[in-house]
Amino acid sequence: MSDAIFAPLQAGDLTLRALRAEDAAELHRLVNDWEVARMLARVPFPYSRALADEWIASTRAQIEAGTAWHLAIVRDEALVGCVGLTTARERPRHAELGYWVARRHWGQGIGPRAAGRLARWALANLDLDEIHASVLEENARSAAVLARIGFQEDGWAEQDFTARNARLPVRRFRAGRAELSAGPEPAAPAPAPAAAPAGASLLLVVACGLVDADGRVLLARRPEGKPMAGLWEFPGGKVGPGETPEAALIRELQEELGIDVSAACLAPFAFASHPLEGRHLLMPLYLCRRWGGTPEGREGQALAWVRPNRLGDYAMPPADKPLVALLRDFL
Repeated sequence: MSDAIFAPLQAGDLTLRALRAEDAAELHRLVNDWEVARMLARVPFPYSRALADEWIASTRAQIEAGTAWHLAIVRDEALVGCVGLTTARERPRHAELGYWVARRHWGQGIGPRAAGRLARWALANLDLDEIHASVLEENARSAAVLARIGFQEDGWAEQDFTARNARLPVRRFRAGRAELSAGPEPAAPAPAPAAAPAGASLLLVVACGLVDADGRVLLARRPEGKPMAGLWEFPGGKVGPGETPEAALIRELQEELGIDVSAACLAPFAFASHPLEGRHLLMPLYLCRRWGGTPEGREGQALAWVRPNRLGDYAMPPADKPLVALLRDFL
C-alpha cells in the first residue's frame, strides 16, 4: 500500500509512516499485550484481529481528512509501536499526542524520539499552537518521556480506560513552540524577556512585503528545525557584516525564494522593534511590487499569498504582528 497520503518522517533509525493494511497482523500481536493495553485509554483487551483492520483503515481516512495522524513506528522495516496526533475540535489550534511501544522495545529511547519528532513536525506544518498529552497516574515511564521531550505538567484529570473498564486519574501535560526545540532531547526553554536588558546587542533583521498584481502579500512559514517553526512571517533575514539592509534583503530573497529584486524596487515602509532572548531585534520592512522569477520555497518553507484583510488570520512571530495592521491599512 502506498504512503502517498503522508510523507514518512525520520527520527534517527526510526521511520514514522502511515499505517498499512499489511501491518494489521503485527499490530494486533504487539498491542494485544496486557502490559501495553492497560496503559492506553481507548484500547480494549483482549484486542481482536478485526479491530486492527478497522483501526488501520480509519487512520488513513483521518489523515486524508486532516483530523488525525496515527502513524506506525518502524525500525529496520519492523513495526515497533505507534504514535498519533489528533486535533481538538473544541479547542482550535490545539491537538492531543499519544503513543505506545511494544514491550520488548521498552527502554530503547523509541518513545521520546517518535513522540518528539511528530510533535515538532505538527507545530511546524499544521495550524497548531499547543499540544497536550495525558498519562495514567501510575505510568511514570510515559510521564518521563514527555518531560524529556519538553512537555510541562499541566494538572490532573480523569479518563475512561477501556481495557480496565474504569475511570482513572491521569496527569495532563502541554507543550508549545517555546518548550519543543529542534533536537531529540530539547533543553529547558529560556523565558522570553519582557524587555531587553541594559546593553543588549542589536540584532538587525530585514523583511519584505512582496505584493503581487492582485494586491496579495506573500507570507513564508518557518520550517521544522528553526525557532518558532510553523509561524508565518514576511520573507527576509539577518543583515550580514558590511551589508546594507537593501543588499541583505536582495540576497535573502534570492536564497529563500529564488527571485531577483533590485534596490530601486524596494520601498522602506515600517519597522518592528522587539526584545529577543537577551538581544534586541530591529526589523525594517520594505515593500516590493516588482521582481524577476516566481517565488518558491527553496528552504523547505511553505508559501501563501494572502489578502491584506486576512493577514491577521495567520499565526506570526511577535515582531511581525505589529506590522500587519499597518500593512493592511496601507494596502
